[in-house]
Amino acid sequence: MGAARERAILHVDMDAFYASIEERDEPALRGQPVIVGGTSARGVVAAANYVVRRFGVHSAMPMRRALQLCPQAVCIMPRMSHYQAVSREVFAVFHEITPLVEGRSLDEAFLDVTASRALHGDAVTIARTIKATILARTRLNASVGVAPNKLVAKIASDLEKPDALTVISSAELPQRLDALSIRRLPGLGRKKGDEVERAGLETLGQLRRASDAVLWPLFGRDTQRMRERAGGIDDRPVLPDREDLSISAEETFDTDLSDPVRLEAELLALGDRASERLRRKSLAAGCVAVKVRRADFATFTRQLQLEPATQDSRVISRAACDLLRKWRAEYPHARVRLLGVAVTDLAPATQLDLFAAGSVPQPPPLDAAMDAIRQRFGAAGLQRAVGLPGGKRKAGPR
Repeated sequence: MGAARERAILHVDMDAFYASIEERDEPALRGQPVIVGGTSARGVVAAANYVVRRFGVHSAMPMRRALQLCPQAVCIMPRMSHYQAVSREVFAVFHEITPLVEGRSLDEAFLDVTASRALHGDAVTIARTIKATILARTRLNASVGVAPNKLVAKIASDLEKPDALTVISSAELPQRLDALSIRRLPGLGRKKGDEVERAGLETLGQLRRASDAVLWPLFGRDTQRMRERAGGIDDRPVLPDREDLSISAEETFDTDLSDPVRLEAELLALGDRASERLRRKSLAAGCVAVKVRRADFATFTRQLQLEPATQDSRVISRAACDLLRKWRAEYPHARVRLLGVAVTDLAPATQLDLFAAGSVPQPPPLDAAMDAIRQRFGAAGLQRAVGLPGGKRKAGPR
């Protein structure tokens, strides 16, 4: 395939996104080890800046361990609504270049710029434009990988962080990848990576050249696919505007809960959060699910279909509480470590309203008022009284 027809794929990954936003907003934090995450006994690191990473701290690490490694770290509670707002600014830059944007999280996305080159220049020029525009608008740095496919673009974006622009062309494959650690292979996972290294395969080149006799015990039917991935072969398309399959909110508690009133209060707050996200995306849900994790880590889910589909906080919370009560009837003395509410079977609220004779009403005045206040002052700007700690009420939503 000629160079003119070869795909041009970018992977854009914001550098230490949450922590970088905090440093930008509070310049006194610059140069200090900054961790964004919950500071409770069960808190985890949501983001770590590059200063604190030198101490071995990384995202998803238990906060207790992170503070053992770097006791002097500055810990900041996450401001998710603020990070989401900045993310929208970043993604707006992507959509000015191409409609083929596949968001993977708030801070990373794949872009197919193959057809954009005629208007915006070659892929490297486009990558430089994106980095410069993001910096000008948000004062934040992004790292970009440029490659002929998604797999190699993602590997490239991580090779020279932060503030990197790394190009790997098809002519350089697989030689450019062969010397890399197998840990660079996206999706391999820590546990599987340990198994692969124990089998004597430490680099992508060794994995690519390994025999079926070595690879089959590790990967089974995925043996050939893993060999191809190690060689940088990937034909997955960039999938733009991926539809939400579900929206969820969950909370891990500092202390295991067993009081039914407290559990329902927490569940109401979670249902409220999930419903607000539905309305923000102009979606309605046809199913609500509750996730319960006991103190012994056993995890349960219960779900209920909603007819008609809705985005009403009261309806969703009432259904969630009904599910929780039924679960508690099965496990009346259980102590709960985590609660979650998820809404699924999502569809555009306006579409449902059009074809179902108004089955999806406008948000109730209370929901609309709360959404407006939260949009202006942040998610923590307003809470329902029933969800406040120590709030006294009878079990069951109102």
